[in-house]
Amino acid sequence: MALHRQIILPITLVLAIILSGQRRCESLRVFTIVNYCKETLWPAVTPGEYFNGGGFVLKPGQSAVFTAPVSWSGRIWARTGCKFDQSGSGQCQTGSCGTTLKCSGSGKTPASLAEFTLAQLDFYDVSLVDGFNVPISVKPINGKGNCSTAGCDSDLRSTCPKELAVKANGKTVGCRSACDVFNADEYCCRGVYGNPATCKPTFYSKKFKEACPTSYSYAYDDPTSIFTCQGTDYVIAFCSSRKQRVCSYHNNKLHCSGSHGMKSFIGAWGIGIITVLILWVGF
Repeated sequence: MALHRQIILPITLVLAIILSGQRRCESLRVFTIVNYCKETLWPAVTPGEYFNGGGFVLKPGQSAVFTAPVSWSGRIWARTGCKFDQSGSGQCQTGSCGTTLKCSGSGKTPASLAEFTLAQLDFYDVSLVDGFNVPISVKPINGKGNCSTAGCDSDLRSTCPKELAVKANGKTVGCRSACDVFNADEYCCRGVYGNPATCKPTFYSKKFKEACPTSYSYAYDDPTSIFTCQGTDYVIAFCSSRKQRVCSYHNNKLHCSGSHGMKSFIGAWGIGIITVLILWVGF
């Protein structure tokens, strides 16, 4: 029987360009958000002023690129099962942040979160404290320091305990946190459990941690879940392996994980949003 597999090639086909403005400077970070899922996603960002108002759509294989200043701190996640009308009003099965395509608040649980605090030394993580809806990874590119990949590339929807499962049309579309379901101090790390000494992993957080060892599984899961990097760009990838090779473009160069950058192939770029065509090859 023939063996078939898929390879994600470096992003050398960047075709649809909508750009204006000045060249990126070192006070900005480039965020490349990629949908590797087999389903359409509606990524959400809060605060979203640097991310197309905090909401947009990505079909399978599509990407969007944004820039944010080093002072930015916020969250990025995916909304699933959304239906928006031509005016941008609608609802989502998971991750809703209001009733519009552009986010007006934090995401409704359950949602897998990528969290960032940008400064001279960036802090970033992937958190499942608010539950899980799609696999997500955060990969720094061309930075200095630890710069490890954070994320959860396992699909917890298929292994979610039934008491935590969120279903739509008979299908599990999300996995809630134990805190969200049971509202107990032990699971929510509050009251007498409101410090690292007393709030310990539970049966449910251990299940999340086993599936996603570099993600927050409960509030005080810091040692193996929070990462730092300096002067980096980020690729936020939905439904990809944390080891998958990804690329980001800035300063007229294509930078890929596992490489030291590539020479310019498209000339000067400004600040804006681009859609990236990713070529899939099977053999």
